[in-house]
Amino acid sequence: MQDGSSVTERNAALEIIMQSAIELGEENIQVDGKSIVLHSMLFTNGDTSGSFVLELTKPEEREITSFEVEKIWREKVGELAGAKELRFFAGANAGGGAALQFQLVGTNSNELDAAARALESKLAEYDGVFDIRNSFSSGTQEIQLNIKPEAEVLGLTLTNLGRQVRQAFYGEEAQRIQRDRDELKVMVRYPKAERRSISDLENMWIRTPNGEEVPFYQVADVKIGTGFSSITRVNQKRSITISADIDPVVVESRKVTAEMNTEVVPGILAQYPTVTYGNDGASKDLEDFLTQLKWAFAAALAMIYILIAIPTRSYGQPLVIMSVIPFGMIGAIVGHFLLGKSISMLSMYGIIALTGVVVNDSLIMVDFINKQRRAGIRAIDAVVQSGTKRFRAILLTSLTTFFGVLPIYFETSLQAQFVIPMAISIGFGIMFATVITLFLIPSLYMILEDIKGRFSRKKQSLSLDTNPLQARDLS
Repeated sequence: MQDGSSVTERNAALEIIMQSAIELGEENIQVDGKSIVLHSMLFTNGDTSGSFVLELTKPEEREITSFEVEKIWREKVGELAGAKELRFFAGANAGGGAALQFQLVGTNSNELDAAARALESKLAEYDGVFDIRNSFSSGTQEIQLNIKPEAEVLGLTLTNLGRQVRQAFYGEEAQRIQRDRDELKVMVRYPKAERRSISDLENMWIRTPNGEEVPFYQVADVKIGTGFSSITRVNQKRSITISADIDPVVVESRKVTAEMNTEVVPGILAQYPTVTYGNDGASKDLEDFLTQLKWAFAAALAMIYILIAIPTRSYGQPLVIMSVIPFGMIGAIVGHFLLGKSISMLSMYGIIALTGVVVNDSLIMVDFINKQRRAGIRAIDAVVQSGTKRFRAILLTSLTTFFGVLPIYFETSLQAQFVIPMAISIGFGIMFATVITLFLIPSLYMILEDIKGRFSRKKQSLSLDTNPLQARDLS
């Protein structure tokens, strides 16, 4: 709730949320006749905030997901009068916190606030992005003092002015008195009747450094403004964090972050030059994760290449074998699309694991071709035989892997939801790459042989040109 709200207002808001949760449970009944809501818990924090938690039944026992429950609950509650922040959350993100977080840092508080509002309005244009908020926390109304130029001539400073106003209205400690185990402070200040209104402030007298007294209104101005309940700084600069949650079925956080970074944020920063930008929270964790994933993927490819190059004793054949890896990745993406799943971090892990699996079928074919070549069979005949004689082995290898992970796709338990994206990447990636392997590898092997043959003929031609006696004997 807004700062300064009463406990009664907070409790009334929590009552609305609780009644909405009760209605939600009564309207959504399981097959066995029980409500999908098992338990509810209520927590309060101070006089202005509170949290309400629902524990649902197991996902396999209800027809709607926790994200759908979140949507229904949000719609039932609607707008709460006096609410400073209202958030519904049904998920866990990498690193915790909101799915989207953007951090703005600047030296000018007005430009920083304007940039934050512009960023919020752009986020609101995305479907599936909701509960947009920022960390800027305005406090209650306060009296703000400004010193006049005339006061500086008298030697007064804003610090001196503020100290005298504090002493008059809050008080100055004169002494401490010990009474038994307690210590009492004796404060000296204006009588209560003379410190209850702004007019009392304007009528007070201010003492100058030389000991003279002047009326307050001659040396200072008074205005009513809004203060800050909290101020966040990064490297001694004010910072505002804009946060939002997303519906993963509608939009991907990675896509929103990428578009904001490349299209929206540069335009906002151009309007407010004192503001700088950076990702924060789950968005930053995801960005760091993708960076680390690129290095891990590159290291995996390098190790696969080395391990294949040693037994084949070739620089080109490992590239032929690894050529199916991009097609396996395409198969993983197609699998996510067919099953209606968004690509997540675990999907990426599955794709990295897939790179070491899809090369097996290619390795079987190339190894068979090499053995046939060493037996004296022509390259074209060896390639054709590899497709016909190793077809069953390749197909069975891929099918056993695909059907081995197939039951995971349709598992409804909560624990399985975390590994389903990885299983989709591996299963569909292998099947897609297998079909490509049977056509791609033979073709690439023959292309490699043609290139090697052309280079060997050029090398032989050069050796004949440099040795005319050998060329004469051959003629």
